[in-house]
Amino acid sequence: MKAKLGVCALVLLFLAGLWLVAAPFAVGYQARGAAYVDATVNDLWLGGSIAAVSFVSLVIYAADALRELAQRGKHADS
Repeated sequence: MKAKLGVCALVLLFLAGLWLVAAPFAVGYQARGAAYVDATVNDLWLGGSIAAVSFVSLVIYAADALRELAQRGKHADS
C-alpha cells in the first residue's frame, strides 16, 4: 500500500511539474514572441526541476521493482 501511495505521489509531482512548465503559455501570462517575464522563468526552472526529479525517482523505483521481481524468479527456480 505504501508503494502505491508513493508512486501516485511521484506521478502527481511529475504532472504538476509539467503543468508548471506549460502554464505560462496555456494560461497566457507569457506574451507570444516577447522576452520571458520573471514568472515564466521561475515556472520553467521550478517545473522542469520538479518533473525531472520525480521522473528520475519513478525510473529508479521501477528499476528496483524489476530487480526484486527478477530475484524472486531466481529463488522460485531453485
